[in-house]
Amino acid sequence: MLPLWLVHYRRENLSSDLIAGIMVAVLVIPQSLAYALLAGLPPQAGLYASVLPVIVYAWLGSSSLQAVGPVAITAIMTFSVLSPLAAPGSPEYILLAAGLALCSGLLTLAFGLLRLGFLSQLLSRPVVSGFISGSAVLIIISQLKFLLGIESSGANSWQALLSLQQHLAQTNPYTLALAGTAMLWLLLSRYGLTGFAVRLGIARKSAEVWVRVMPLLVLATASIAVVALDWDGRHQVAVVGAVQAGMRGITLFVPSLDALRELLVPALIMAFIGTVQNITMGQALAAKRRERLDANRELVGLGAANVMAAFYSGMPVGGGLSRSAINLAAGARTPMASMVSALGMLLMVLAGTHWFARMPLAVLAASIVVAALSMIDVKAFRLAWHYDRADALALLGAAAGVLLLGLQQGIAIGILLSLVTLLVRASTPHIAVIGRIAGTEHFRNVERHGVETIPGVLFLRIDESLFFGNLNAVEARLAAELIKDSRIQDLVLILSAVNRIDTTAMEVLTDMNRDLMERGIRLHLAEVKGPVQDRLLHSPLWRSLSGQVHLSVNSAFEALAAQRTVDQGLYII
Repeated sequence: MLPLWLVHYRRENLSSDLIAGIMVAVLVIPQSLAYALLAGLPPQAGLYASVLPVIVYAWLGSSSLQAVGPVAITAIMTFSVLSPLAAPGSPEYILLAAGLALCSGLLTLAFGLLRLGFLSQLLSRPVVSGFISGSAVLIIISQLKFLLGIESSGANSWQALLSLQQHLAQTNPYTLALAGTAMLWLLLSRYGLTGFAVRLGIARKSAEVWVRVMPLLVLATASIAVVALDWDGRHQVAVVGAVQAGMRGITLFVPSLDALRELLVPALIMAFIGTVQNITMGQALAAKRRERLDANRELVGLGAANVMAAFYSGMPVGGGLSRSAINLAAGARTPMASMVSALGMLLMVLAGTHWFARMPLAVLAASIVVAALSMIDVKAFRLAWHYDRADALALLGAAAGVLLLGLQQGIAIGILLSLVTLLVRASTPHIAVIGRIAGTEHFRNVERHGVETIPGVLFLRIDESLFFGNLNAVEARLAAELIKDSRIQDLVLILSAVNRIDTTAMEVLTDMNRDLMERGIRLHLAEVKGPVQDRLLHSPLWRSLSGQVHLSVNSAFEALAAQRTVDQGLYII
């Protein structure tokens, strides 16, 4: 069955997808090799993981920009889980890694089939922006050592920066010059080339193509320069190095019971982290294109990709942030770019990887850094700061969590911040005293408009569902209003914005009704929604309500006004 994006594929997207796919295929080679080594696997495993698993995800996933492949999180988790069980690189270790990919893939696939994509709703858009922005900064920090040509290490971003500072004197000037020149050209092409070309009379579409091709041209030029000047041999400019060529076939296997016992819990953790990370990045990428993401399809695609990786490469895969950043920066339009990338990687491996042995890592790092810069969403922070400071602080908190604690903890902090923000808003509902605009049936806040009110009657509108977490705020506001006006004889609670009243809230309202009745105040309800009324019909509150239930606020106003004597009149505020 063909995916919808392929059925409705537009020819005008082909050139952008071809360029993006080729660029991603070239640029992720050293990354694929490095992550395979980080996972304790042979380097070619990273190349294999960038072929068939990528095609499977592109076929089944829903994101038009997400790029799947070897990623740092899964590589580090693979090594930490399996290194105590077997020697890295050994046949047993490789089989365990494939088993880990299979188990995590099947679990993720089950998440998608069981429609657990609602996990993506745990993160608000500002938190997603914060996570992506923080992760982009992490990418940049991780590439600094390649830009400077020095060795560094560190468990987190700050330790990595400290290590860089300690080794700063060892900076390779040739590497730095190469990286600086490449980054300058990449930045100029990204932010100035299109406008400059248009001013010269070149068509905008043609100029945009050159912008997309420029990173590839910069990389090719730098590689030729390194080979011609022998900078890797004479000045120790770091290059990709030799990679074993050739392909492998699909190997079907079933993990032993002992292996399953060892791998089940780590696979569950990896599946959960991969689920949240993949959906989070997919949402951020979809937001850039104003697209909608099908979270369940994302999980099916990611799970199937890991199952394929288990049988084909033996290395778990995930949604790659830097890969997706390159995909976005290169101008990818549809998942066709990922298909092209996978086929390009396949052709490279079949043709021989010696062509890429002397690619300078500094220029690859410069391309990744420039791509990551575009993922830092300053605009989202400015918008949130001016619109809602709580969202802005959540954005900063998610970014800080990623930078200080790592991607996994950053995701957890993002979920926590989203839930805390939601809970704080729900527990502090907006409550307004309202009155009627003269000559109409419209009611507005007395603090914002000139309205009619009835002496001795308080109309109180609650703009939030009532649950155990916000009842104190409601009771406090009601007590304050009763103290403010001792003449109140009728209280009308307007429930037009209340979608749900939980058991605790119903009991509190019942107690409130009794207490008000003892003080000579009748409690009325107005504009109760059908589902809320269906529940209240069987509650003690409904049976003991001291006042009446009114269909509308205006009918309540008219009925209570009619009960007042003519000499009391209406007071205009």
